[in-house]
Amino acid sequence: MTFTNGALVLFSGGQDSATCLAWALSRYAKVETIGFDYGQRHAIELEVRPALLQKMRALSSDWNARLGEDHMIDLSLIGKISDTALTRETEITMQANGLPNTFVPGRNLLFMTVAATVAYRRGLDVLVGGMCETDFSGYPDCRDDTMKALQVALNLGMATRLKLETPLMWIDKAATWRLAHELGGDMLVDVIRAETHTCYLGERGTLHDWGHGCGTCPACELRARGYRQYMASK
Repeated sequence: MTFTNGALVLFSGGQDSATCLAWALSRYAKVETIGFDYGQRHAIELEVRPALLQKMRALSSDWNARLGEDHMIDLSLIGKISDTALTRETEITMQANGLPNTFVPGRNLLFMTVAATVAYRRGLDVLVGGMCETDFSGYPDCRDDTMKALQVALNLGMATRLKLETPLMWIDKAATWRLAHELGGDMLVDVIRAETHTCYLGERGTLHDWGHGCGTCPACELRARGYRQYMASK
């Protein structure tokens, strides 16, 4: 483990970002979080973030000591200029270009650029995001090549040596649940299951075995299938 750099974690309040936060807290002496209000349909994720952060602090005195400031950024511009199922009340469908209409063009590019700006001001040199191209919906801004290219562009444009870490890039959702268990045991898995939010439709409602959600949107299906595979392999 390394404790030399400071990390800024893109923290939405969902399963992936909570796992990434635990991953960063196990590696870096100083960790801060950043969230974005972009007019998302599932804005409930923003409401669960504060309580989720407190629950994660309570899991470990070391984590509590390392976890610093949380930054909430208004990126409502994205919601205003995009027309997607995550920023409009519209049915989730596939588009002619082969991408689902839950893809928000430029979202992760803007997230990382803004996060890099905050990291620059805060003296942090690692950005951590939950992007993954193993279990995902084909979003081009979640791919490893995109993150590598963005790291180069940010460092050239800001004269920095920022490192973009994506610990979930090559693992599926079952492995993401297993990683959470490795990092924080059953207690972290329970916090992620009960306190995070992933559902695209913003449905909180019933607490299923895998967490809250509608159970039918792509995000819920991935999460539920991964959890059941994880439980079957225990």
